[in-house]
Amino acid sequence: MTTNQQINTMKRRTFLASASGLTFSLALGSAGMLGKEAQAADNAIKLNAWITIGTDSTIGLMVPTAEMGQGTLTALPLILAEELDADWSKVRAEFAPPNPKVYGNPHPLLNGGQASLASVAIPGYYMPLRMLGAQARLVLVNAVADKWQVPSTELKTDTGFVIHEKSNRRISYGEIAQFASVPAELPKITESDLKKPSQFKLIGRADIGRTDVKSKTNGTAQFGIDVSVPDMVYATILEAPVEGAKAENVNSEEAMAVPGITRVITLPFGVAVIGNSVYATRMARNVLKQKVTWNTTGAIGANFDSDKAKADYAKQGMDPNAKTMDAFKRGDSVTAMSNAKQTIEATYWTEHCYHAQLEPMNCIARINPDGVSAEIWTGTQFAFLGTMAASGILKTTPDKIKVNQYLLGGGYGRRIAPDTIAQAVALANVTKQTVKLLLSREDDMAAARPRPMTHHVMRAGLDSAGNLIGWRHRLVAENVDAIASPPRFQATGGRDYIGWNGIDLPHYNIENATAEAVREIRGMRVHAFRGIGAGHNKFAVECFLDEVAHAKKTDPLAMRLQLTQHDARANAVLREVAQMSDWKRKRNGRGLGIAFSDYHGSVSAGVVEVSLNKQTGKIKVHHIWLAVDPGLAIQPTNVLAQLEGAAVFGLSVALLEELTIRNGAPVQTNFHEYPVLRMSDMPEIHTKLVKSDAAPTGMGEIGVLPVAPAIANAVFQLTGKRLRALPMSPQRVKNALT
Repeated sequence: MTTNQQINTMKRRTFLASASGLTFSLALGSAGMLGKEAQAADNAIKLNAWITIGTDSTIGLMVPTAEMGQGTLTALPLILAEELDADWSKVRAEFAPPNPKVYGNPHPLLNGGQASLASVAIPGYYMPLRMLGAQARLVLVNAVADKWQVPSTELKTDTGFVIHEKSNRRISYGEIAQFASVPAELPKITESDLKKPSQFKLIGRADIGRTDVKSKTNGTAQFGIDVSVPDMVYATILEAPVEGAKAENVNSEEAMAVPGITRVITLPFGVAVIGNSVYATRMARNVLKQKVTWNTTGAIGANFDSDKAKADYAKQGMDPNAKTMDAFKRGDSVTAMSNAKQTIEATYWTEHCYHAQLEPMNCIARINPDGVSAEIWTGTQFAFLGTMAASGILKTTPDKIKVNQYLLGGGYGRRIAPDTIAQAVALANVTKQTVKLLLSREDDMAAARPRPMTHHVMRAGLDSAGNLIGWRHRLVAENVDAIASPPRFQATGGRDYIGWNGIDLPHYNIENATAEAVREIRGMRVHAFRGIGAGHNKFAVECFLDEVAHAKKTDPLAMRLQLTQHDARANAVLREVAQMSDWKRKRNGRGLGIAFSDYHGSVSAGVVEVSLNKQTGKIKVHHIWLAVDPGLAIQPTNVLAQLEGAAVFGLSVALLEELTIRNGAPVQTNFHEYPVLRMSDMPEIHTKLVKSDAAPTGMGEIGVLPVAPAIANAVFQLTGKRLRALPMSPQRVKNALT
């Protein structure tokens, strides 16, 4: 006899489909954001939904995004504080609740959604936050003008004070908070009212570090996994091995016999174990693993095999009759290729990759006595998506779900999906207890939403003078948007924003160029990954461009400089990285490789220096040089730190990371089978900012992208052999050499 309870909750794709691709409006300066109802307690004034000033001059600023190491917990408040003319030492930041109507990002990618992804926080929020800060500052100025009976035009602000020079009076923001009120009719703000960059006191300062470093260093930082609340029980989930598989014949007797275990519950996508300790749930989960059979009927991913799929991918890549969709088109590449005097062709591969975030997935959920509202404690990249999932389970509305946001121990796209939140809420709902769900690393990998495996067929044509006149790129892969963002997938007619990212050539002057995609439908739950599609697409593009340069008998740097001579920013980062690396200097026993990348307005160029052990096939990267133009750098020191971290991530993916799929499930179970970069393999990393007049851009991805192709190009310079697959494992290297 088993002790097993079945419940019905929303399937993963159901709540993903219900919550992705929604549109919201960011109504800057609306009554909802800056009206009288925003007035705070007696000891503080809430100037708007973003800014609160206490009578002690402490300034509370809301942060609408998650903090997973990218620095937005500092950078976004810095933007607000700049136009508010605040004293930075008085600023305190806290996470905003999930409310896209107030805190949504107007960037075209999110269209008013509130999420932390794709490096769009800074470019999306930059101007709105400046205008909100300036508007709040004018509220303070006008309040002082009324009290002192002077024209507001005679007042100025400086680092937390309003000043009237004619009467030699000054008053702190904290003193103003004692009498000021938010008017019903707010001051009108336009871009002309904002500071000029030459007037910035905070933005661009290299001496302002990240506010979260101290707590992360001394151990006081609170990540989702650290949280405990009274009277909670623990849970873990034996995840279904493939999307769509159902647990059946669940024999839970031995699991229930583990001391401390109280329940075993069957979910639509796994089996949960409830107990009074993490240890007990892990032990019971391990017992249960041998006592559950899975019905994979209807699970189309159950037959997926990485190696077998490659043959089909390759066939689709070469089939002239394959069903394709144009991802990017400029000019007439077909005619150009037919007129070419020389044609170059190559194929490239990238494997599935696991996000490998340090902190395993976790969430605490508590259902309130009314049964239709809940409270959640977690670290998530997309809190509102979590409220949508939770409200769907409870048959209520998102505003009834309170999310307590915590720091993320890495996200890289994995913490966009709200599956862990949905599971915790479902378990709390059936048990009527506060549940802390904590996935083991094994179940985290089993539930992985990896970067898709991709196949690239690259073709280029040269005329009789060696000019590049034609470019064709065919991508074969599963469509990520079909899984991660069904509404956007449907709205765009089946295009794949995520998977196709980086496949276009906005900075290269190639007159006739086309990129097309063949969509594979094999049931894999692929998802966004750091670098998004640019991670695999730039690998193919930048490696192949080197092959074209070799065919032209042209220096790879010179070719890129020629292709970007019309683009000042792209050309500048290439020249800068060439100078940083001393590109023309010969190295004994080492090779140099170069690559360029763009991402959401940022441009970067990277050079790597490698050596190679031909006996073992191991690549040793000695140096990485990265030059980046991020537009206006809000925090220059953090920009450079982001580049260093991104380079490490890119290096690990380039050399080591591969998630193998058999029968629809990952073969690897933990880091002993899925290696990541170790300290002993760290190169010296050199970074530099290239200044421009461009608007600020994101930094989370741009440093990842040049690393892998630069390594492959460096190996070619060293050995004359091409590496056309990721990861560039020792075995692949040895195969290439032979």
